Formats: sequence, C-alpha cells, structure tokens
Amino acid sequence: MFFIGLRIGLPGWETNTRHAASNGSMEQDIFPGGRPMDEEKRKILKRIDRFVEPYRITKGKKFRLKDIDPEDTGGLGSEQKPGARELLAWGIQWMAEEQDKFYADDRRSMLLVFQAMDAAGKDGTIRHVMSGVNPQGCQVYSFKQPSMEELDHDYLWRYQKCLPERGRIGIFNRSYYEEVLVVRVHPELLERQRMPRDLVTRDVWKERLGDIVGFERYLARQGTIVLKFFLHVSRKEQKRRFLERLGMPEKNWKFSSADVTERGYWREYMAAYEEAIRATASQEAPWHVIPADNKWFARLVVSAVIVEAFRKLELAYPQVDDAKKKDLAVARRALMGEKE
Repeated sequence: MFFIGLRIGLPGWETNTRHAASNGSMEQDIFPGGRPMDEEKRKILKRIDRFVEPYRITKGKKFRLKDIDPEDTGGLGSEQKPGARELLAWGIQWMAEEQDKFYADDRRSMLLVFQAMDAAGKDGTIRHVMSGVNPQGCQVYSFKQPSMEELDHDYLWRYQKCLPERGRIGIFNRSYYEEVLVVRVHPELLERQRMPRDLVTRDVWKERLGDIVGFERYLARQGTIVLKFFLHVSRKEQKRRFLERLGMPEKNWKFSSADVTERGYWREYMAAYEEAIRATASQEAPWHVIPADNKWFARLVVSAVIVEAFRKLELAYPQVDDAKKKDLAVARRALMGEKE
C-alpha cells in the first residue's frame, strides 16, 4: 500500500524503493502479508521524523509566528502529493495498531489539542488522521460558548471534566487556549465570567498562561501525553475557503457571518496565538505549528507527530503472568471438553 505511492519520489525513500524493485517483488519483500517487516518499519518511522522537527516548538522564547510559512510543504512538490497520501495512510494504519496496545497497557493517556482560525481544517484533519482509531478508545470534544453552569466555575473546569482516561486518546477541537485567545481578543467575554474585580488586572493573561503551563505540567506528571497543534492558515487561504463554502450549497451550513467579522481581528488573533505559544511551549507539552494552506500536508504532519509519540513509548501488549496462564489453560480445557 504505502510504498506504491513512494515510487514517485518522496525525498529520502529512493534507496529502499530501488532496492526492493530490483528483485521484482517490492510488495512481497517489504510487505509480506501486506505489512512492513520490523526493520523496514523502523526505517519508515525514522524518516517520518523529518516531518515533525521543523514544526515542533518546545522553547517559546525565540518563537515567531512569521517564521512559519502557511504555504510550506516541507520541500514536497505537488507531484509528490500521492506519495504523501500513502504515507498518511500508513501512519493511520500504524496508529490503529499502537492504539490497541496503548489501551491494553492502561497506564498513560494522550491529549491532542487542536487550535486554529476558522476554515483552517481542524475538523477534516481530525477526521482523516484519526480515521483508523477505535472509537472506544478515543473521545472528541468540541467546546462551544460556555453554559451558565460552566461560567459559574473556574475557566479550566469544563475542560478538566473531559480529560481522557488512562489508555484512551482525548481530542480537544478547540480547548482551554480559547481562554487566552478569543477571550483576550474580546475582553467582554471575560466580564461574563464574573471573576472578582480585584483579580482582573493587567497581568490576567500572563497569569492565565502561567496557570496553563502548570496545568499541562501536572497532566504530564500523571501520565498524560500532551500534544498541541496550531493549524496555521493564511488570511488569503481562509478567504478562498470561505468563498468556496459560500459557492457550494452543501457547505453553506459551515458558514456564519460572524466568521467574516472575526477576520477583522486577524492581527489581534495572531498576536494572541504567538504569545500563547511562546509562553506555553515546553518539553512536556510541545506545540506543533503546522502549515495549513495545503490540507494534504497538514494532515501528514499531524499524523507524523502522533506516530512519533507512540513510537517513543515502545508499546507492547501486557505480559501474562503464570496465574493468568493457568486460568487460560483451564478455560481452554473447558472449551475443548464441550460436547457439540
């Protein structure tokens, strides 16, 4: 499946493809039974890393949003899109296998945080990248305007309630970062939270960002893997996608006049995103600023980040102890002794 697409030439794959093709049985040699052998899989995983590191932010001090080009495709041209899609398909399959081990291990959880401007492709990215994941081990939450009950609690309360259990993947389609993004751009929303007035000072955003750093550090110390994604779409591409939605009746439901209004705050949002990333990027909870003008590339990079995170865990199914083996043997004998 995967190497067929790579024949057209993703950088760094030519040697493996050429070697396999030389004996006339590429699919059989590399994918016996339709799956890569362990050694070949390790090589694939190693090469996937090249799509992760350029966009990962673990130290925010020197980060500038202008340094990430929304049109960037990591050196891949349009003629290499089929190969990139094959790589994405392989990543989806591999994630499904690793998720099963992750669930069985039942020691860690994984939180995927997605943030973006409207029309950046969050929904489609989540749908494509997580398409192979078992729904029983994955939960997706999309946070809308807070309810009256939620406004009566601290701003992190409604997000804490939705954190994933051990062995599961939680996806936040927008997250607690809205509290330092949209609430910052529209300070009237902060008034609705009815905080004590003496606590709403000029340092409120700095304090909230510090709270988030502490919150994510706490999650990491409890065994939650926190991966954060900002799908970085350009203002020009957002406009093109909005016009596309307006021109297609089946996509009209996605469009709101408020989306156009929010475009007027583009600079304020970019400044808020940059400060949030600079303040909260860490080794425990890295940001990944993903160029999102080309959806196929954004999905590939998001997949690569998650694949890499699973790879680092070196997951395996739990070992069965002697007592359990005896129970299994008893169950086997009982089944074999049944009369049809």
